[in-house]
Amino acid sequence: MRKYFYILTAILSIILLGCTKNEVSSTKSSIAKLTSFSFAANDSMPGLAAAVFTIEERIDTGWVYNKDSILYGTSLERVVPKFTFQVAVGTAQLRTPDTTLVLTGSDTLDFTKRPIYLTLTSSDGTTTKVYEIKATVHQQDPDLFVWTQLADSIKGYPRDESEQRVVEQNGDFVLIANNGFQNSVYRSADGATWTGPTTPSGLPAACLVRQIISDGSTLYYAEGKDLYTSTDGDNWTKTTMKYEMKTMLLFWNDLPWVLVDNSGLELAYLFADSINLSGLRPNGEFPVSDFATVNFNSPSGRERAMIIGGFAENGKSLNTRWNLEYSIHIDEHDGYRLREFSIDQPSFTTLTGISVIGYDDLLMLFGGVDANQTYFGRDILLSDDEGFTWYQADTAKNQLPAVYSARQKQTAIVRNDYIYLFGGQNAQRTFSDVYRGRLNSIDW
Repeated sequence: MRKYFYILTAILSIILLGCTKNEVSSTKSSIAKLTSFSFAANDSMPGLAAAVFTIEERIDTGWVYNKDSILYGTSLERVVPKFTFQVAVGTAQLRTPDTTLVLTGSDTLDFTKRPIYLTLTSSDGTTTKVYEIKATVHQQDPDLFVWTQLADSIKGYPRDESEQRVVEQNGDFVLIANNGFQNSVYRSADGATWTGPTTPSGLPAACLVRQIISDGSTLYYAEGKDLYTSTDGDNWTKTTMKYEMKTMLLFWNDLPWVLVDNSGLELAYLFADSINLSGLRPNGEFPVSDFATVNFNSPSGRERAMIIGGFAENGKSLNTRWNLEYSIHIDEHDGYRLREFSIDQPSFTTLTGISVIGYDDLLMLFGGVDANQTYFGRDILLSDDEGFTWYQADTAKNQLPAVYSARQKQTAIVRNDYIYLFGGQNAQRTFSDVYRGRLNSIDW
């Protein structure tokens, strides 16, 4: 997103260098050159003194400006500027659109006028140099999330109770839907314009599409001992595996992960066309459907993933948060470890049909319903401690648009610092709308 800054003009107060109050230089100089500019500290405007200004010397008019804008909300109506020269100058005049003044060196000035020009004259009177001075202040709240609706609906998409899933494949968004007896595929490069539907071949007609995962180029789906894969979303190949597969979990640590039945539930990963058991056996209730997954790195750099909420095999709605971790320093199970965080934080609400992403060093949770099928609403839950605890986002800064209906089973994807939310459903309809959000300061 292009950053829009309100351009403010800057005025300089002058502290002549090269002499002190007890000595006066008798040597004249032909140099008139500005070497630094800054703002004096001000307790009511944090960060003002930290603003860094660049001075560009040009053949005609020099340019003084700050590459990184001053903090949002900072007022420049009464500030004290500071600067230094290469050598002491003879005069320094400030010219605004309506006045010209000679600076005294201790001015508290209004920086909201523009353009401003500083004219320096060397001490011997032979050289004059003009600088245009500008300061920029962020005009966007850095903590604000800006949401835009990219598509109200996908053309041709039915408003029935279809299950749906959006994955990324070969640079496109691929939406796969199932209405109970037929699969449909839609594609988009940007989330706004979609093509389709097409009817994929080789995928079971009653496919549980929300269990499809992607590694970016290949799609995976498991049903019993049959593994289905596709490199284009339309043509699927079936391979019979050794173990019964309960569900595809996620693509993590460069591997597709699957939940298998090996005399009890066990996590496994796919490698070299085979199922490799991890030895990780959940010692409590583990979801088999309508859960959310998210990948992230710990502060120490360890690869981690979370599997959150969902339904257990017995149909129970879960509040579990299973943490999957990899490190060469973990001795057990080839460096893998599985832990349930809900043991430490049992107050986490039971949620199914949620979506979770990692964004700006936070985990963000969208949508879902609780055990009573009550919709969570438009509010967003956040975690800044890797999923141990969660809190509601500031609705003044981060809330989905008013036209966004409460729902579950939506898909959330992060691409190029943007958050994309696709579809979902409530008790009345299935959605095919698309929203995109972004934190203003994500790359400031």
